[in-house]
Amino acid sequence: MADKAQIRTRMRAVLATLSPQDRHQRSLTVCQRLAETREFREANVIMLFISMDNEVETSTLALRAWKENKAVAVPRVQWEERRIEPVEISSLQTTPNRVVPGLRDPTQGTVVPLGCIDLVAVPGLAFDRRGYRVGRGKGFYDRFLAHHDFRGLRIAPCFHEQILDEPVPIEAHDVPMDMMVTDREIVLCTHRRAATGNRDT
Repeated sequence: MADKAQIRTRMRAVLATLSPQDRHQRSLTVCQRLAETREFREANVIMLFISMDNEVETSTLALRAWKENKAVAVPRVQWEERRIEPVEISSLQTTPNRVVPGLRDPTQGTVVPLGCIDLVAVPGLAFDRRGYRVGRGKGFYDRFLAHHDFRGLRIAPCFHEQILDEPVPIEAHDVPMDMMVTDREIVLCTHRRAATGNRDT
């Protein structure tokens, strides 16, 4: 089994081969698939990541959510505390992050309580079919998803190359996805929780 560092290196090389046009068109397909799921339709508050250059572009999901009168939150990084906090936005305006090249921060936003979020779109470099992810190694999303106040669904929009048939290494802090949505398929994870409005208590 490859370790996470090897998977990151391999996947970065794969994603680097995608042209901007291909990435954009396939992102539209991913977002359309996700927007048509029952999980997205029933969610009132969704959290999206602000896409970096090699990630699925989530801007069309934000526009779709606003059109359907949903609230949209994005992560704001708190570097000192090594955590992210969700802030509600009303536009796609961002500013370059001064710490991480390629990362962008929301220009403004009001903090959203974790318990109000119905669905979070989770970024990652690779995922296995059980829903476990290989992120960028900083642990921000692992800490966010493991917080006891967060009860939303964890959905990963990604390109089909990012779904691995072999299992990825699991660590104690890893939190699996409930669903992965690619430009070719929707992968439902066996442990997935009930959809919004029918969560376990």
